[in-house]
Amino acid sequence: MENDYLIEEPQKIYNIKHRAFQFSKDMLLFVSETKFEKIFYSIFDQLIRSATSVGANLVEAKAGASKKDFLDFYVIEIKFQIY
Repeated sequence: MENDYLIEEPQKIYNIKHRAFQFSKDMLLFVSETKFEKIFYSIFDQLIRSATSVGANLVEAKAGASKKDFLDFYVIEIKFQIY
């Protein structure tokens, strides 16, 4: 009887690559569906560049020349993902 009241939550994505991709996609969809005045173009442009840079930094971290390079980029992305 108790199980009748349980609500299943959507499965969360924990893989940082998938989270970065989903975040970028969500921001692109948000901006494309938002109507804004021309004066705010630079703000939305910066939002898109910032959102998509997450994945780019992850790829660059993976291709880092040393373990320190990898950790430096990865730490930046971990800090950015905490929201």
